[in-house]
Amino acid sequence: MLPSLDKLIVEFDKGLRTLFAEASSRRPHPDVQTPDAELSEEEKKHAARLMRINHCGEICAQALYQGQALTARDPKNKEAFTEAAWQETEHLAWTAKRIDELGGHKSLLNPIWYTGSLAIGITAGLIGDKWNLGFLAETEHQVAKHLDEHMEKLPPQDQKSYAILDQMKTDELEHADQAIEHGAANLPLPVKAMMQLTSKVMTKSSYWI
Repeated sequence: MLPSLDKLIVEFDKGLRTLFAEASSRRPHPDVQTPDAELSEEEKKHAARLMRINHCGEICAQALYQGQALTARDPKNKEAFTEAAWQETEHLAWTAKRIDELGGHKSLLNPIWYTGSLAIGITAGLIGDKWNLGFLAETEHQVAKHLDEHMEKLPPQDQKSYAILDQMKTDELEHADQAIEHGAANLPLPVKAMMQLTSKVMTKSSYWI
C-alpha cells in the first residue's frame, strides 16, 4: 500500500531534518563519562573518518526505517520501525558530535546515500512485511559486524569513540532481534551478498569524502 501525499510530505520533512538539522538524543551520550585521550593528528584524522562512515550508515538507517515504516502493513511493525528509527537518530547525534570533536566533517555524499536507502526501504516494505523485517534484521547484523571492525581499527586510546560504537552495536543487535521476533524472513544469499557489496561501496567512499 502506497503512502498518502500528506505522509510523503511529512517524510520529506524528516529527510531534510535528518540530512541538515542537528540530531538529538534522549539518552546520555555513551562517552559522557569517558575522559579525553591524547591523539596524534593522524590518529584523529583516522578516527574521524571511521566515525564519518558510521554517521553515514546512520543516515542510511534513518532512510531505510522511514521507507519501511511508510509501507509496512502491520501496525505493530510500523511501531517497531518508528522506535528503532528514533534510536538511529540518537546514533546520528553521537557520531556527529564525535566527528566534530575529532576535527572531521560529515560525508558530502549523505544526500545520495539517503535517497538510495529510502528507495530500498520503500521497495522492501512493498514486497511484504516478513521480507521487510528480514531486510531490517540482515542490515542490523551487517552493521554490527562493521562496528566490531571499526572498534578494532580505532586508536587504542580513543575510548570515547569506542564507547559510542559499542553502545551502537548493542542497539543494532536489539533491532535485529526485534525484527526476528516480529516474523522476519531469512533473506536469500544473493540478496545478502548484494547488501554487503553496497555497504562496502558506501564504506570506502565515506572514508574519503
